[in-house]
Amino acid sequence: LICTSYIAWGTCYPKNTANRSPSTPTMKISVAALATLACANAFTFGPNAVRRASIALDATRQPIMAGNWKMNPATEAEAIALGAGLTKLLGEETCPMDEDNEFCTEVVIFPPHPFISKVKDEVEEAGITVGAQSIFFEDKGAYTGSVAVSMVDSIGCEYVLCGHSERRTLFNDSDDAINRKVKKVLEAGLKPILCIGETKEEYDLKIKNEVCQMQLAKDLKDVTKEQMKDVVIAYEPVWAIGTGLVCGAEEANEVHAFLRTVLASLYDEEVAQATRIQYGGSVTPDSVDELMAQPEIDGCLVGGASLDAEKFGRIINFKKK
Repeated sequence: LICTSYIAWGTCYPKNTANRSPSTPTMKISVAALATLACANAFTFGPNAVRRASIALDATRQPIMAGNWKMNPATEAEAIALGAGLTKLLGEETCPMDEDNEFCTEVVIFPPHPFISKVKDEVEEAGITVGAQSIFFEDKGAYTGSVAVSMVDSIGCEYVLCGHSERRTLFNDSDDAINRKVKKVLEAGLKPILCIGETKEEYDLKIKNEVCQMQLAKDLKDVTKEQMKDVVIAYEPVWAIGTGLVCGAEEANEVHAFLRTVLASLYDEEVAQATRIQYGGSVTPDSVDELMAQPEIDGCLVGGASLDAEKFGRIINFKKK
């Protein structure tokens, strides 16, 4: 038995950074081009689904800013210096994960594996948390070049990136592999930041929501409601990473609201409103304030700008509107 989903989606036009997004986003309803799904896995959303996600619960979510250093910098000394520089730029509203102070901003950085331990020693006193950029889903064995979750746990990592667009495209991480990583991270008591998002080709085909919907469903398979309290989602429009193209803040907010409708279908409205969803797409000091003013955006996953302490410091200390 096959059924077709109807998906509420908003426009998100690539544009130069010099241009501003429209003050009022255009909403429209589309029959999903990729939503011919088995009924067991299909989701159905009405025209007001995005709006309902925004107003269903008055959830308070602690902001989380994360810096993904990728394969940078070149040496351990440079990594330590970058971490040290960042500690001097934290504002009064930055802190570790704190259930008693949900309005302060949690800061996480993801150095390359060889630098994690030394960088952690440099930044932990300032309240910055460290994470690993990836792990393998096996515990041990003949997997040359791979890193087990127990290894990064043993050196003090609290977070692990799972499903980053570069891991998907350059290293061919499948949704099944990403799902196994997410579950392995959670089983170890660590917190995954699950990255999802559409490519330029998928964006041009107007199937970005369908792509994100399927990625969430596959990557969170068998993850329980209880475990979701430790999961962070990062929406990365791949076409906006390092290309000069920009997804406007209001349009990004619409995608985040849509993702909450998907989470509500996978779990319930409580999970949908409690889960923190970051935006990651060439975030800069110039764009962060507008992004963080959006009600559905709970933080940013920052790439290139996190390699400059001054720039990342400005992003962490975003100005609340």
